[in-house]
Amino acid sequence: MKLFGSVIKKREKIKRREGRHHIDSNRQIAVITYLFLFLFIAMLVYLGYFTQVKNKSVINNTYNKRQALLESRLIRGDILSRDGEVLATTMSDNDGGYYRSYPYRNTFAHIVGYSTHGVLGVESMENFTLLSCDGNIVTRVRNDLKGMKNHGDNVYTTLNTRMQEAAYDAMDDRKGAVIAMNVKTGELLCVLSKPDFDPNEVMAKWDVFNADTENSPLLNRAFLGSYPPGSTFKIVTALEYLKEHNGNVSDYGFECTGSFEYKGSVISCYNEQVHGWLNFDDSFANSCNSSFANISSQLSKRRFADTIDSLMFNSELPLPFKYSEGYCDIGEDSSTDDLLQTGIGQGRTLISPIHMLMITSAIANDGVLMRPYVVSSVVNSDGGTISTVKAREYGRLMDSRYSESLKKMMRQVVVNGTARRIFDTKGYEISGKTGSAEYSSNKSLSHAWFTGFAGADEPEIAVTVIVEGGGSGGAVAAPVAKRVFDAYFN
Repeated sequence: MKLFGSVIKKREKIKRREGRHHIDSNRQIAVITYLFLFLFIAMLVYLGYFTQVKNKSVINNTYNKRQALLESRLIRGDILSRDGEVLATTMSDNDGGYYRSYPYRNTFAHIVGYSTHGVLGVESMENFTLLSCDGNIVTRVRNDLKGMKNHGDNVYTTLNTRMQEAAYDAMDDRKGAVIAMNVKTGELLCVLSKPDFDPNEVMAKWDVFNADTENSPLLNRAFLGSYPPGSTFKIVTALEYLKEHNGNVSDYGFECTGSFEYKGSVISCYNEQVHGWLNFDDSFANSCNSSFANISSQLSKRRFADTIDSLMFNSELPLPFKYSEGYCDIGEDSSTDDLLQTGIGQGRTLISPIHMLMITSAIANDGVLMRPYVVSSVVNSDGGTISTVKAREYGRLMDSRYSESLKKMMRQVVVNGTARRIFDTKGYEISGKTGSAEYSSNKSLSHAWFTGFAGADEPEIAVTVIVEGGGSGGAVAAPVAKRVFDAYFN
């Protein structure tokens, strides 16, 4: 009996071990099953994300060979101005082939771009859209059956042809950039860069354009140019002084003798001009370097750095295209000379024209920046609207009290300051800030800046101009801006 009982116990142990082994096996199978199920679901999610979200960027990638396939099946869509002027279209040649045509030639070269050799401008941004066809399905099927190409979707931009042509003519053969924006919506109305090129000749002259390192005609200076801001940066310095004094600057006064010395650092006024006794507003209107060096010497380095950062320096900008990031290095460890040089827009500070325009637009719009954009809608070949772009607020860059003070100060720049020559206008008023930015060891050489806004009853548009090596902002850049304002208002 004992032997029999022992056998039974051994069998029970074996069954328990087998049962545990069976359970462990089931668990392993379940884990593997759930793992494969998770990976399958993750793959589906990624596939959906890829096709719905990343599809456009993948198609826009210049290394994607699918572009050539799409080009072979579709006629690339048109790019048009806000008023329906054709800026880029596809034409057929005598051999039954197609080529891209740019009716305005050099005028819209950088912002419209080209569709070969890597693609540029709107041609690049909307490559996917221009190679998509959302036209009538019956028409598309009929064309397919006949072996005919369907027409890609058309892109309407926010660009104003009159303003663009005015900027092009005003800049003439000078290097630099002109850019304009609706301060209430963020619509880019004008984007000009010089030297330029004819996009119709990109294929034939690509090597020539690329080899021209002296002029860099393919560089869009409006977005990718990086310049010392000169006296236009006094907008930032003035904002910080207003903030540190809670908007009350009535007690400020300074006697300008043509230069200012502080702790061994010396700052001189432009062309060593002596301005005499100045209050805060006069210092700004006359762009007195000595007075603003004095103002800078009184600022908190930490708070100044915070204000600089709040104006999007040293950070990404809310833009849908490539750009140069603004740079300004001020902190607790900055030297006195760095502080004074930064306060007047010199030293190591750099900014792009689009960045300067965005700061100016925020001032004009009560401190609120709207996101800049250049594409307003997409329309199919039958005239049906596929999508529209709505104005979007980026955020508040400054308190409305301070933007109001800056608006008044910028108006005085035009009324009785460094931009007096553009005071006479018809039906609207200009406010702004000039700048002459040194860019080499030769102190007599400087870039000419103007940034400002205009409107009838309230600011409507902002314009920023830089002329490389132009000298005086009031004498050279401001008149260019006025011609662009005139094209909009008259």
